[in-house]
Amino acid sequence: MIRDDHEFQEDDFQFAHAADEKLIDKNYSATSYAKDVWNNFKKNKGALIGAVIIMIIILMAVVGPNMNEFTYKQIHSGQECLVPRIPGIEKLGLFDGYHNGANQYAQKGASDVYYWFGSDTQGRDIWTRVWSGTRVSLIIALAAVIIDIVIGMVYGLVSGFFGGTVDSFMQRFAEILNGIPTLVIVTLLGMVLPAGITSIIFALMLTGWIGMERIARAQVLKVKEQEFVLASRTLGANKFRIIFSEILPNIMGQVIVTSMFSIPNAIFLEAYLSFLGLGVPAPMASLGSLVSDGYKSMTTFPHILIIPVFVMAILMLCFNLFADGLRDAFDPKMINK
Repeated sequence: MIRDDHEFQEDDFQFAHAADEKLIDKNYSATSYAKDVWNNFKKNKGALIGAVIIMIIILMAVVGPNMNEFTYKQIHSGQECLVPRIPGIEKLGLFDGYHNGANQYAQKGASDVYYWFGSDTQGRDIWTRVWSGTRVSLIIALAAVIIDIVIGMVYGLVSGFFGGTVDSFMQRFAEILNGIPTLVIVTLLGMVLPAGITSIIFALMLTGWIGMERIARAQVLKVKEQEFVLASRTLGANKFRIIFSEILPNIMGQVIVTSMFSIPNAIFLEAYLSFLGLGVPAPMASLGSLVSDGYKSMTTFPHILIIPVFVMAILMLCFNLFADGLRDAFDPKMINK
């Protein structure tokens, strides 16, 4: 038995708001998914810095080779292995053309010549070659993204949606391709195709899309049994409409993030192959071939190696930061982690 003999007094309670206070409902404007992604992306300062640096590097790859009178294959006899010399800055004692206490430019009779990044062992301008090589690396990176989306994404969507025998056959085929070393593929393609960008892109077309295919397939397996897919089936939508109109928009975030992460891998693949002599042919430049050339003289003239390594490292790091920021932006649950 509950006994209730408590008497309430007037001061036992108080109003939550003052009697003369006006209460106004707050309205929150609806935002689109794209705007939410952008707002989340802006919170990641590292990703923003990476995106800005990527745009600067892309701009330099476009205009950099045309900013002086040199070309990437132009050889200047007698001007080999010159250290960087930049007009204006040289007066501050930086990049003034001095090496081991001597003015190299004066010694070689090139006092009126400026190599902003120095010259290589054959007298070619490193500035022009670095940005021309960056252009090659970016072309291969763009090709890797297109291959990932066109081949890998579609392959994973079809495999994951149909399942059963179709999925089993497609996955065994992908595993066979993935088991072939990329170096072997590029070497064999080099016997049939001319060495250079073409053979590297063909190698990416054969095996470079498998990582994207696995991600797309895993996302389809997670999404295809959800209610909105069942509703589309009930309304009579055909299978390919369900795949590309219902499932694909719901996994597009993960697809974009995966394609961004494939860019540093493609850049590293090109550099690795060029370092081994299987990349772009001379005199064409790429970041990998520049590293290979600079490696031979890094003890005496380290600037020939350091400059392309620095550009390649910054490019790969910024793409990784950018992809990491996209991953967090498309998955808001990770923002507060």
